[in-house]
Amino acid sequence: MSTRTNKPHEIVERALELSTADGCVVIADEQSTANLRWAGNALTTNGVTRTRTLTVIATVDGKEGTASGVVSRAAVTVDELESLVRAAEAAARGAAPAEDAQPLVTGVPASPDFTDGPAETSSAVFADFAPALGESFARARAGGRELYGFANHELVSSYLGTSTGLRLRHDQPNGTLELNAKSPDRTRSAWAGRSTRDFKDVDPAALDAELAVRLGWAERKHDLPAGRYETLLPPTAVADLLIYQMWSASGRDAAEGRTVFSKPGGGTRLGDRLTELPLTLRSDPNEPGLESSPFVLTHSSGGDSSVFDNGLPLTATEWMRAGELSSLLTSRHSAGLTGLPVAPGIDNLILDGGEDRSLEEMVANTARGLLLTCLWYIREVDPATLLLTGLTRDGVYLVENGEVTGEVTNFRFNESPVDLLGRATEAGRTEKTLPREWSDWFTRAAMPALRVPDFNMSSVSRGV
Repeated sequence: MSTRTNKPHEIVERALELSTADGCVVIADEQSTANLRWAGNALTTNGVTRTRTLTVIATVDGKEGTASGVVSRAAVTVDELESLVRAAEAAARGAAPAEDAQPLVTGVPASPDFTDGPAETSSAVFADFAPALGESFARARAGGRELYGFANHELVSSYLGTSTGLRLRHDQPNGTLELNAKSPDRTRSAWAGRSTRDFKDVDPAALDAELAVRLGWAERKHDLPAGRYETLLPPTAVADLLIYQMWSASGRDAAEGRTVFSKPGGGTRLGDRLTELPLTLRSDPNEPGLESSPFVLTHSSGGDSSVFDNGLPLTATEWMRAGELSSLLTSRHSAGLTGLPVAPGIDNLILDGGEDRSLEEMVANTARGLLLTCLWYIREVDPATLLLTGLTRDGVYLVENGEVTGEVTNFRFNESPVDLLGRATEAGRTEKTLPREWSDWFTRAAMPALRVPDFNMSSVSRGV
């Protein structure tokens, strides 16, 4: 192998060769991005970037246990490899034994494309989308509304090599589209977002038409106080709440009595019924259209994630089955502590089992209630109940006798997603959605709309 190589798989091999630690994991992430931004019905910027990040995880065995050291650097070339490897080894030798130490993973067949070059995106990903967006600008201008937003596409090729022989590779495409329509006086605003792998399944004209309807609803205003209202949560809002619930579903924390999933008196709530609706919350790295890494790929340890688990195969996991809590997040280490099955996190989330009913049909079956657009600024209030607070944004609408009759103010809400599941009376059709609050970290979700009879709008918010 040439010491002058700059190919990612050879960078990984060279770093492993340089390692003098007892164990070594190397992750090379090759990322390319392409983006468009627009404001006031006109494209403002576009660009393409490429970056490389190399992470070296060194493990050192000692009398008291195995320590680990992790160092990540961007734009690493072969000439900088040795200093990176030595820095990770020094960090490991200076660290206390790692609580999550486990033997590095072995026995996983190599990815057949491990030695291939990285996948890359480019502005060509917008070849069909950009002209359609331009046509939407013209329609919006003629209709007296202004469009703002951005489209971003990234492709990350991750190469994982270990001193135990693993040679794995995963290509992750990720695209997001966020579109805001505003009235010229900025008093009305509506939002729509989509998650996509390649921008071939997003239609800006359809999104603009949806936003035009919502801006029309907002021409009439209703003044409502804070309180509990029957509320229709669209898939994006459901995704934001249940993603936070998943992030909070630590098996270890539950077993130690610290979370909403802890059983009073000890143990976890596995097997408890969370909702009377026949809903299943699951993750699957092979879910069509939401594909994610089929093996653990983590750059740091924390909670129920462990660098020692890198390369561990991932399989479909049901977190809630037909309304009953069925799995909690665990690493190999935390599974050993708690006696729970090993269940690492997977980078997608699906809630299904509802009725084959659209959000529009659910609106038509509402005597009086609220229709949300999305949630924003979600923060945890109480981990013991998973009480969250946050804001509604870009349109809350009053539904009367099956029709939207106008816009009401935005609200601050106080709710627990676990409690919401227990009180939900209807779930609609599952569809791919973009979680607006978490779109910088988590985009692969499919959710139904939910009907909650008494959603807690704790105070009025005057933001648009």
